[in-house]
Amino acid sequence: MLLRATSLTCLSAALVACTPPSGGDTTDGGSATAAQGTTDGGSTTAAQGTTEVVTDGGGSTGAPTGSTGDGPPPEPAVLIPIDHVIFYDGYAGLVDEPVPEGIIRHSNALVATRLTADMLAQIQTVLKLGVVVGARCDNYDRIGGVNLALVPKGAATYVPADVDRIEVARFITPFMNMNKAPTQVPYEWDISNLVPVLKDPEILATNDLWIELMIFGVPYAAQNEVSGCAGRIDTQTGTLLLQTDSTAPAPVFNTLLPIAISEDFNNYAMGASDMVGTTRKTRTIEFAADTPNAQLVLITSNHGANQGGEEYIRRDHFVYLDDVEVLKYKPGRTSCEPFRKYNTQGNGIYGPTPRSDAEWQSFSNWCPGDIIDTRIIKLGPVKAGAHEFVIDVPDATFADMQGNFPFSLYVQAE
Repeated sequence: MLLRATSLTCLSAALVACTPPSGGDTTDGGSATAAQGTTDGGSTTAAQGTTEVVTDGGGSTGAPTGSTGDGPPPEPAVLIPIDHVIFYDGYAGLVDEPVPEGIIRHSNALVATRLTADMLAQIQTVLKLGVVVGARCDNYDRIGGVNLALVPKGAATYVPADVDRIEVARFITPFMNMNKAPTQVPYEWDISNLVPVLKDPEILATNDLWIELMIFGVPYAAQNEVSGCAGRIDTQTGTLLLQTDSTAPAPVFNTLLPIAISEDFNNYAMGASDMVGTTRKTRTIEFAADTPNAQLVLITSNHGANQGGEEYIRRDHFVYLDDVEVLKYKPGRTSCEPFRKYNTQGNGIYGPTPRSDAEWQSFSNWCPGDIIDTRIIKLGPVKAGAHEFVIDVPDATFADMQGNFPFSLYVQAE
């Protein structure tokens, strides 16, 4: 689960100061925006016979062991595959700016690096992902995320759309003014469910594993509103860390089925749902053999900042497998006040004074500066063959044909 305060960031003083951050109250400003996605969390109900685990990206199971063999467990390790990379205007053409060695820039909002054999060898049975976003010349809330790409072995680069990829984690940046502290915000997820993927000999025989960090940014408001940003198009910095130890056994999976990554999901665009006019998306999942244990890993978030937009209305989401409801959830935190300190730019989401829990629950699907929950739906045994997955948000309206629920899904099985 989330270890938000300082657990990862204190590992390196160069990333975030380990003293509690301080930031001024915010006043007013624009509504939340996102170019391709955002956060959620909130009430969930799993159908009888299934288990749903709302995590910060993980799903490790089993009791802590403290050791993985006859001898003492290895020392915990911290890896930093992506360190202080600068992101640029997501709507502009690809910049020709240097990146650290080993990093490739797919777009101004997406960078990637190969997880080396040495890095993979250090991965133990528990794995946590950390992201630290630094303020530059974007003072609005934007979407970010981490993906894992399976790339043909030995390739020096790749086209993201041409390889299998899964979304590992999603988050929303706060409204940040780079001249006000804190100027960085940390995020953390448990991604221990991916240890079997990172160690899978069949996957590694033919693929390299690349980890991607995406932070979408737009500098236009900051160019006018933030001192020092006139004419600049650098939007944020991003650092990605992996912390690993052997304090619990690894999950046991040997099958990975990527289904969707950040697909459009709405009721007005052709192909974004089963049929225009409905917010229902169906996917077929094919199991090659009977499995004693399978799970769905799902990420969605609600966007649409227009008047009456989906960003501001909490909706029930229903998930079915073979016409059986396996999950019902409604996005939204109890309160967004814990993230106020990171929102140093005046904005209309936080306002000048704290909101009550009831006020937050009346409109917010996610909090600027927070993660979007990864929902792991434990299915148990599943028979071989084709199975129908459905996600349905029947009350969604998408006023003025605006908004989107970016949809990511993959399956793990024994």
